[in-house]
Amino acid sequence: MLRALEIRDMLIIDRLELEFQPGLNVLTGETGAGKSILLDSLGFVLGWRGRAELVRSGADQGEVTAVFDLPPGHPARDVLSDAGFEDADELILRRVNTSDGRKTGWVNDRRVTGEMLRALSDTLVELHGQHDDRGLLNPKGHRALLDQFAGHDGLLSAVRTAWSTLSKARKALAEAEAAYAAAQAEEEFLRHSVAELDKLAPEPGEDADLDARRRMMQASERIRDDIARAAQVMGQDGAESAMSDALRWLEGVSDAADGRLDEPLAALARAMAELDEAARGVTACLEALEFDPHELEATEERLFALRGLARKHSVAPDDLAGLADTLRERLSALDQGADRMTRLGADLRAAEAAYETAALALRESRAAAARKLDKAVCAELAPLKMERAVFVTDLTEAPAGPDGSDAVAFTVATNPGAPAGPIGKIASGGELSRFLLALKVCLSEQRDAGLTMIFDEIDRGVGGATADAVGRRLAALAQGGQVLVVTHSPQVAALGAHHWRVEKQVADQQTTSTVIPLDPSAREGEIARMLSGDTITDEARAAARALLAG
Repeated sequence: MLRALEIRDMLIIDRLELEFQPGLNVLTGETGAGKSILLDSLGFVLGWRGRAELVRSGADQGEVTAVFDLPPGHPARDVLSDAGFEDADELILRRVNTSDGRKTGWVNDRRVTGEMLRALSDTLVELHGQHDDRGLLNPKGHRALLDQFAGHDGLLSAVRTAWSTLSKARKALAEAEAAYAAAQAEEEFLRHSVAELDKLAPEPGEDADLDARRRMMQASERIRDDIARAAQVMGQDGAESAMSDALRWLEGVSDAADGRLDEPLAALARAMAELDEAARGVTACLEALEFDPHELEATEERLFALRGLARKHSVAPDDLAGLADTLRERLSALDQGADRMTRLGADLRAAEAAYETAALALRESRAAAARKLDKAVCAELAPLKMERAVFVTDLTEAPAGPDGSDAVAFTVATNPGAPAGPIGKIASGGELSRFLLALKVCLSEQRDAGLTMIFDEIDRGVGGATADAVGRRLAALAQGGQVLVVTHSPQVAALGAHHWRVEKQVADQQTTSTVIPLDPSAREGEIARMLSGDTITDEARAAARALLAG
């Protein structure tokens, strides 16, 4: 519910503070007094696109603040939650427009975009008038209005679920068909590659192992001859033999040397032991370097085969085993592709049948609701002096979608025998307003109680009993909620629970607009003015009292 509206420096409004109430709130005043400016200002703070120039002449900026009460479960709470706001019972919208055209908005003192304000406005306010392109005149919204009247949320949810399942089934089959076609195009390549990889049977880490073995064998070829020559020189035909001779000769004369050869003999024995150990190590090295030349050739061939295949497929040698598994899976998918598409095709047909069943049930419910709505609207039109008019909800087939396969359009015929047509093209301004009001009355049981409805001169062109019927329906709509109506009709104004008069004043060559809340006495005078004009007669006052008395 809109609780307060504060306007500063907007068009001809200097400063204005209004406190609205539940029920039917009426705003009256002479033409040009500024009633439309109030709606423009409210639309501005709600993010609606309207006039380009709103700042009062001479002011640096204009500002509008609107305060709403949010009852538990109000849809605005979900919008706020999705945007990261804390839950609250009060919503404060503020928007500033500078003289150079810049617009800045806030929600509960946090800066927001115009899109955020508009998202909130859809849950807060519903504006209706003779140019109601947001509601009755927009055929895109007719199906939603009919669904709202029907109250078949379960059927609508079933259709949306079936549509989601159908969309997923179509996507799965399309992807499978594309994959199968791509696999068929490369079947020869896949079979050849898998066979080639299976024949080679690469293993992760094999490239490094083969490369190390190859390097070792290549190194063996280069150093083995030198090691062999060294072994020969150190062996029995070389240093070992010579040292043995020397030891034998020295031992034969050591007794005659008076001990002078003891240390050389000991050193020579140690040297022979070290030489023997070195010889054994060199022999062991030679044995380790022994290899079959054919093994080097085989190792190089496999290493080159691995690296060649890796280059061919643009992968690392260690990734060849994984590539083989991937290509094998693709080949398997090709072999099983036809069976998979058969299964997916069956799933798609089942999803189509389920959607058609759900959509048909929704269509039947819509058709029944359309007949009920047409009857209810026509019943409401009679008291509005349009008893000869016909309202028909036209239900036709449309492309399937998440909300079914129906197109809904409200059509009217205002005169007997005249062809029915789109409501926005057939009905005149006054007729359109009454069609709108009748429809809103019929939808009132399903509407959101937290939504503030605004009617801008919906009673234009009607008077007398018709205006009274309009007012009584507006009052009925306001029960348990809030309705704001801008009106020139004294019959409508008299039925308001709360009444404000919009006045235009001129002071110091400056024109400003103000809004004055009216007490019972002032209401009588305002309604008398609406009845008789500038000169208020006793008869007009009596008529005003009669209207207020009901």
